Amino acid sequence: MAVEQRELATNEELLRVEDLRTQFFTEQGVVKAVDGVSLSIEKGKVLGIVGESGCGKSITAMSIMRLLPEPRGRIVSGKITFYPPEGGSIDITALDRHSSEMRRIRGQHIAMIFQEPMTSLNPVYTVGDQIIEAIQLHQEVDKDTARKRAIEVLDQVDIPDPERRVDEYPHQMSGGQRQRAMIAMALSCYPSILIADEPTTALDVTIQAKILRNMRQLQRQYGMAIMLITHDLGVIGRMADEVLVMYVGRKVEQASVRDVFLNPLHPYTQGLLKSIPLIGLKGKKLVPIAGSVPSPYNLPKGCYFAPRCPNVQDRCRKEAPGEFEAEPGHFVSCWLYK
Repeated sequence: MAVEQRELATNEELLRVEDLRTQFFTEQGVVKAVDGVSLSIEKGKVLGIVGESGCGKSITAMSIMRLLPEPRGRIVSGKITFYPPEGGSIDITALDRHSSEMRRIRGQHIAMIFQEPMTSLNPVYTVGDQIIEAIQLHQEVDKDTARKRAIEVLDQVDIPDPERRVDEYPHQMSGGQRQRAMIAMALSCYPSILIADEPTTALDVTIQAKILRNMRQLQRQYGMAIMLITHDLGVIGRMADEVLVMYVGRKVEQASVRDVFLNPLHPYTQGLLKSIPLIGLKGKKLVPIAGSVPSPYNLPKGCYFAPRCPNVQDRCRKEAPGEFEAEPGHFVSCWLYK
């Protein structure tokens, strides 16, 4: 089966998230996992979402996919709009998460690579059977055609001897191969958007580099957009076109990858960059961000970063900042730029 080729288009919006608020209702209280996040994903672009663990990156992705553990976790307000290739728009937040339309979007149009492949791949089925099932769920093809497509995508993600490996079980593959099998499954239906949640976590650096290079090649080949979730700024610098920085469920900065790395504006973004070890800067001390992430059950008033911020003002402790366009295309939520 020939690989579909799609023309890369610039400034073509595929997904828009507006003022998304996702909360978890627990016995200890309400957790504001995503607190008013807005973003846009364009065709052929890579949007990197970065931040410390627990900042809401993965919950943003799970909200888009409508995979939240309802009713405990749910979207309480905001809007997620998907613009399918055939035209029109679909309000994802208005759909029942179990509906046929949402199942069609999930997998066929928006695919996701989860953090840990061993928890996402079923251990009692072969990798090939799981890819074949995904293909037949979204495309009207017979099993033989689906199997050929499964072998094709395993080959595209550089799994050696795909004709044999298609009949192997997840435990027979290495961690890097399982991760690539997950990418193959996600790509099997030619999605418009690929959400990659920490796609290289727990892999050694050589396998990481190979998988990231592979994702970039496939992205250009298919013309799809990627939403890349990670805490690794090195991965962001290598992969992303645009960066969104999150802190405790809120978006604090968004700009092109060049602007964020060369001119970070938010004190939190500056702190993240100062804490990265750099080759060639021998003797230079790393500067960690002071303090710790606040408890989700006891968030501070005003700006959530205020207790850790070296530039804190009285206003920061009383009132949360809005989003300001400090420079063209460079947005920051900080009173320093009002």
